[in-house]
Amino acid sequence: MTSITPSVDLAIETRGLTKRFGHQTAVDGIDLRVPRGAVFGFLGPNGSGKTTSIRMLLGLAAANSGEIAVLGQEMPGRLRDVLPRVGALVEGPAFYPFLSGAANLRRLDTADPGASSDTRSARVRLALERVGLGHAAGKKVRAYSLGMKQRLGIANALLVPRDLLVLDEPTNGLDPQGTREVRSLVRSLAAEGTTVFVSSHLLAEVEQMCTHAAVMSAGSLVAQGTLDELRRVGEAHVRVRTPDVADARRILAGLGLVAERFEASPNASKHRATRTPTVCSAHRCPPTPRPPKRSSPPSSRTGCACAASPLWAPASRNDSWP
Repeated sequence: MTSITPSVDLAIETRGLTKRFGHQTAVDGIDLRVPRGAVFGFLGPNGSGKTTSIRMLLGLAAANSGEIAVLGQEMPGRLRDVLPRVGALVEGPAFYPFLSGAANLRRLDTADPGASSDTRSARVRLALERVGLGHAAGKKVRAYSLGMKQRLGIANALLVPRDLLVLDEPTNGLDPQGTREVRSLVRSLAAEGTTVFVSSHLLAEVEQMCTHAAVMSAGSLVAQGTLDELRRVGEAHVRVRTPDVADARRILAGLGLVAERFEASPNASKHRATRTPTVCSAHRCPPTPRPPKRSSPPSSRTGCACAASPLWAPASRNDSWP
């Protein structure tokens, strides 16, 4: 692992991060950039490499190649300095089933060398109340539902203040009310200045919870940015050339399309119509171009290489929309 020069604006940064299991590449050279203070969604289907990436970020798995920086520190070289500032829930929580939820948290807090024993009971109580488990603090964990165990894992990550919280599929096993509570909890943590890194395979959850996102597919990072930036990437545009501005705007509005007027090329003739065929939508083959025979607006007609029906429309100098 080569050294990295971390950015002070990023809570997590990776360059070329790669993990292989034998001949299978689980994570393929990803470059993550997680801004400080963001709620960052790590989105992708099951098996896309999300959990493996998280394990490498936290020093739980060794990378084959690449560089990692967490909270401005190189990882895994500065692991002992970084991990006390990070709370994490990875691959589902595991607890002693014969102990209560509160007793489990006290035991886990005792194992943290940086945790104060004087405030332990108060911090355990506050963490349980924050995730909605105050009423079940004395209940044996073996009697907890899957959703309650998930909440208990989040409570464990919140026992002491953290600069970074990493949650791997935090809403697994939760009912709709529990999901809303976790969503609200994540927002409140971000408002307090904590960077929250959330992995999920649910697009709707990421959209409702996060400010930024990265999309994984088959071990590769295919997109990342703010939610607004990612939404713009997927927008489709249709360019229409017509002298009938009012009618075109009305028809487009009826189809649910927003018309934005722009200036056409200065080389376009103001008085002479030019018919521009579209790509054949049925077979994705180019239509057979034909020069116009008259300057008046022609009707739609067929004539592409595959006998599908491309659209033909006249163009004017100033009246066009994308």
